[in-house]
Amino acid sequence: MPMHSRRNFMKLMGLGSLVSLTPSLLNGAGNTTPHIVIIGGGFSGATCAKYLKMWGGSSINVTVIESNATYVSPILSNLVLNGQKTTADLSFTYGASSSKYGITMLHHTVSAIDTTNKSLTLSNSQTLSYDKLVLAAGIDFEPVNAYDYNSVPHAWQSGAQINLLKSHIDAMADGDTFVMSIPPSPYRCPPGPYERACVVADYLKNTKGYRNCKVIVLDANPKIIVEEATFSAAFTKHGVDYRAGCDITAVNDAQKSVSYTQGGASQTQTAKVLNIIPKQKAAPIVFSAGLVSGSWAPVNPLSYESTLMNDVYIIGDSQGTGQPKAGHIGNSEAKICADAILRNLNNVALYAAPKTNSACYSPTSKTEASWLSAVYRYDSATQSMVLAHKESGPSSTQNYKQMFLWSENLFADTFA
Repeated sequence: MPMHSRRNFMKLMGLGSLVSLTPSLLNGAGNTTPHIVIIGGGFSGATCAKYLKMWGGSSINVTVIESNATYVSPILSNLVLNGQKTTADLSFTYGASSSKYGITMLHHTVSAIDTTNKSLTLSNSQTLSYDKLVLAAGIDFEPVNAYDYNSVPHAWQSGAQINLLKSHIDAMADGDTFVMSIPPSPYRCPPGPYERACVVADYLKNTKGYRNCKVIVLDANPKIIVEEATFSAAFTKHGVDYRAGCDITAVNDAQKSVSYTQGGASQTQTAKVLNIIPKQKAAPIVFSAGLVSGSWAPVNPLSYESTLMNDVYIIGDSQGTGQPKAGHIGNSEAKICADAILRNLNNVALYAAPKTNSACYSPTSKTEASWLSAVYRYDSATQSMVLAHKESGPSSTQNYKQMFLWSENLFADTFA
């Protein structure tokens, strides 16, 4: 359920002993109002901004820099492919951010970050100063070679790409082949590619009535990495040709072909529709700010502050804590980050035992969905987030109904 009060959030995350940071306490911290700038208005960024203002009130100024005036949710976007949802159904604006919470929304991109002087330069040459900076900028791709995403869509960022992939699928005829790839972990939304394969196979067979289409999945991972039994059964049911341990080596957009190695052997597969989901890494702005080690940004899980730069926080997909990269857990990380920022502004110790929750429902057909929930806790010995509890449920019509209640609650907690 959406957490519309700080107390409810504390109870859920086991944070009942957290100090209440009231506006009066915050105002005593200094004569100037702290300015917190958030780059990115997705599940992580929008949630962080909302809860900063809910808990900090007029004692802080919050600005969100998001290039798009409308955010299109990746959550449930695979249902656009089978016609059960549209991108309009999954689109959210930031009206509540401004009118309800007093958040300043700037629809621009950031061209440069000066962490020394704590300032940003926007694409319109405007400059902003900040006291705390939160990066919630999502992911970037590492394609094996340059190719046209319009010809070979990834559809791993919702909106135009998901509509493009749908148009490609709807142009298929009986007997055509749909080939998709799954990148090596970690990547955004671990169950997402597996659910997409199920949704597309079900759509072609049971909605389109195509009995001779092939759906081939080329997984870079050695096996199905999440809900293995559930997706394995769904693949068998839908006739999905699943191939594990496939390392993509080249993509040819003109010929709609993908080359890969599997077990040391090189192969090439052609398709009517080619859906390559590239390997992923932290967002470009996180790299350009010098906040990445390897592919992801190292952070302190007690606050999500960068371990490479003070007063800069990274939440959501770009963070490198080892937790999943998905909307629900990004929403959870954002609340811990917001609390930590308010504590830091008031010289209050960080909460020592935060927990996060990653939950999702995955459609496996137009009538069934599975579910998965995992709780992570901070381990002081390793100074990392570790898996504390995990549960899952098989595909069912009841889970399919619950999927929409879960998503509506998450949407409301983030954007309403």
